[in-house]
Amino acid sequence: MSIDRTETIKMACAMLDQGKTVSAADMIRQNYPFTPIKKNGRKYTPRQMTRVFLRDGFIDRYRGTRLVHPPALRLLSHYLPECFPYHKNGKMNEAHIAYWELFPTIDHLVPVARGGIDSEENWVCCSMLTNSIKSNWLLEELQWDLKSPGNPNVWDGMLSWFLRHVDEHKELLAIGYIKTWFHAGMEISLNRAARGF
Repeated sequence: MSIDRTETIKMACAMLDQGKTVSAADMIRQNYPFTPIKKNGRKYTPRQMTRVFLRDGFIDRYRGTRLVHPPALRLLSHYLPECFPYHKNGKMNEAHIAYWELFPTIDHLVPVARGGIDSEENWVCCSMLTNSIKSNWLLEELQWDLKSPGNPNVWDGMLSWFLRHVDEHKELLAIGYIKTWFHAGMEISLNRAARGF
């Protein structure tokens, strides 16, 4: 039977009061061991991201809120840099807060650092904000639950708008970021259409 974590700390502190440093260390090792968290430097392609975002219906799977396709946000910043600024490093004092609240990312449902696998069945869509809060925590530890995916036929995160707009304004393809996301979005959309989604 494992001891409550706060009780473990209380007992270790009592042992320290008695000068029993070795016993305190043993208590921590046995009941509340340190497990180093490995950094996950995984990068996803726009194609992988678009596929997961559509699968999850552009919904933050932890909060249930709608999200907006990344290049749609970037187009707003392209056209409206003063009122919808973008910063490549996401500086909150220089970029619109939408890049945290509405920008979708891929999160590992079970963090890789905690034994999760790095494959699509362990990937979920969530906002940058939620992803930064969740970090390497398990849902049980945060007392969160996994929300149902959205319906991309109801909300597609402005993906269809983005594809249509760029198709009508092909000069935007000169912007590398837009071009990459446009081709990924077109490929995924054509594949979904071919499968009847």
